[in-house]
Amino acid sequence: MSIVTAEVKKNNNESAISLIRRFTKRVQGAGTIRRVRSLRWAQRSPSKYKMKKSALVKISRRKEYELLKKMGKLPEPKGKGRR
Repeated sequence: MSIVTAEVKKNNNESAISLIRRFTKRVQGAGTIRRVRSLRWAQRSPSKYKMKKSALVKISRRKEYELLKKMGKLPEPKGKGRR
């Protein structure tokens, strides 16, 4: 990831508000905020080992569920509370 800095210098007779406004425009133009916000919730992709392990767990749970269903030993479904 390349770092892009938005740097502005105060011109003669320029107010602080206009300097801040110019800096904000420069940051928006560089796409810095958009890139940071997109990376905020980004997650690493799981490794092949973790993916295989989770797949094996899902398969074993499915087999166990089907066996219980076949034998008629499934637990009663829970209600959603008072209605």
